[in-house]
Amino acid sequence: MSVLDNVDAATNLAKNNELQLLVFRVSNSLDSAYYAINVFKTREVVESKNHYLTQIPSAHPLLEGTIILRGLQIPILNLPSWLDVSLDKEDFMKSNLLICDFNGIVIGLRIMSAFRVIKKNWNEMHAPDSYRLKDDGVIMNDTRLDDGSLCLILDYEKLLAEVIPQAMVDEDNSNDSLLDVVVPDKLKYGTVLIAEDSRTAQKALIHIFKNAKLTMKLFENGKLLIDYINSIGEDAYNIPAIITDIEMPEMSGFTVIQKLKENPITKNIPIIVNSSMTGHNNKREAEVLGANGFIDKTKSQDIIPLIIQAINTNI
Repeated sequence: MSVLDNVDAATNLAKNNELQLLVFRVSNSLDSAYYAINVFKTREVVESKNHYLTQIPSAHPLLEGTIILRGLQIPILNLPSWLDVSLDKEDFMKSNLLICDFNGIVIGLRIMSAFRVIKKNWNEMHAPDSYRLKDDGVIMNDTRLDDGSLCLILDYEKLLAEVIPQAMVDEDNSNDSLLDVVVPDKLKYGTVLIAEDSRTAQKALIHIFKNAKLTMKLFENGKLLIDYINSIGEDAYNIPAIITDIEMPEMSGFTVIQKLKENPITKNIPIIVNSSMTGHNNKREAEVLGANGFIDKTKSQDIIPLIIQAINTNI
């Protein structure tokens, strides 16, 4: 039985501020670290040796080539190399391909082996400042396995942005959708709050807001955003909109929405979900909880018009 066969529905997990992670390793070395990825970004794990790899001329060094799987041409990214891990010929032949879906973009990550699926509460996910000291950091947060082993969650969006930049947000065209849009005063003179833990996504949003000449305030996770709102009291009435990711340490985006809607001061503030988990269940759950819009991270350049639409609808 595949380690991915038994996973709970995303919506049931969301209600309890929980997530499920697929734990894997990228090497057979005794000191090899454990890594993890949200199971709802994964499709399946296949044996590398069973799939012919077609190389792409002049491709990024981490882009090994493509395979054909179930009629799809899937780019294969060398995750061990990104982590400065070298596989010998024997391990390379024994390695597996973790097929993932980011914003509807299907890719394969070379891994050594899938370990198990674990369930965690988001408050068990930790993001120490040391992971953010350098712009080239690849670790977003971590958690502990049952035996106490450290398990690292990587910034997969950073990997995608480096290797397949065309798959990520088009920042250069982030102003095009604002040419014929009237910006409400509340947005023009207010500050949008954003909960986002990915450095790659943060940079894209900073660029978009700067180009639009709008003010925003970033928080590394949902709990910090909620703590800030609680600290400013009735001044929160002036917040024009809130943007939140779904996957964040300490507090998920779904829990952020719940807490905002439970608070009389913030219940009418438009909330936009900006996430790479674009499955139907996640969009439906966000809507049920009260979010005013959902946009995947490859289309973040359209987030300002979506905010304006939500503000105008609330008036």
